[in-house]
Amino acid sequence: MRFFPEKEILVSTVRIGKRKALVLKNRNMHSVSAGVLWIHGGGYATGMKEMVYSSRAYDLVKESGVTVVSVDYRLSAFHPYPAGFDDCYAALLWMKENALKLNIRSDQIMVGGESAGGGMAAALCMKARDEHSVNIAFQIPLYPMLDHRDTETSRDNHGRIWNTRNNHQAWAMYLRKCKNEIPYYASPALCSDCSGLPPAYTFVCEGEPFLQETKDYIRHLQEAGIEAEMDVYPGNMHAFDMIRPRMKTSRQAAEAFRQHFRKALTNYYAPQEEKVI
Repeated sequence: MRFFPEKEILVSTVRIGKRKALVLKNRNMHSVSAGVLWIHGGGYATGMKEMVYSSRAYDLVKESGVTVVSVDYRLSAFHPYPAGFDDCYAALLWMKENALKLNIRSDQIMVGGESAGGGMAAALCMKARDEHSVNIAFQIPLYPMLDHRDTETSRDNHGRIWNTRNNHQAWAMYLRKCKNEIPYYASPALCSDCSGLPPAYTFVCEGEPFLQETKDYIRHLQEAGIEAEMDVYPGNMHAFDMIRPRMKTSRQAAEAFRQHFRKALTNYYAPQEEKVI
């Protein structure tokens, strides 16, 4: 895993409300670019914004010249839902409001993340749609943590890195203040209407807990008429592309990710609505 950026990547730290965020840019590219809000994983309970250096989003900065924002959202070990979600939503609004300063295209604001970050990205798309606040051009929720309920593949899973026990503990921690009905911003699999959400791409491995909920999410998007695709790779290692980046399947996943992102840059735009004064 990469823990520090390479010299060609310019990293600055900004403050969004009371939280810090990293802004990653390619030193050699100065034209306006897409902006990607990338949300780190860690079961909503652990992780840090610097994990972006080992993420697929880092490749996008390096190879496509996009601007990536990685937010240091509050973790559920101390701050359960909705604290972290609110931090990420604030970062999304900040990106829209500061598109000109960031030199990003306001019609190509995208969201993505891995694992819990992928679940958070899907939830942000839902809130942005519901609130008519930010038009998101593309979502990239990789092997996302979407469903607090047991699914066919999370119920009795003994996969590497993440399994049923980890999953139960993480959801219990994240949702511990949700005493009554759980909102779908907290557990996005509960959303019954995926219409109006952005196009999506994801990948997942076949032996990990999140396989079924990822399949279900992509299917629900497709049923709502949204362009959505996914790839499934052999193995049972959650976040395999980050943990073992040189593994054959990791290289395949990284290349497929790049190809789908290049397609998104060419085909997916979501102009922001003009403010009425």
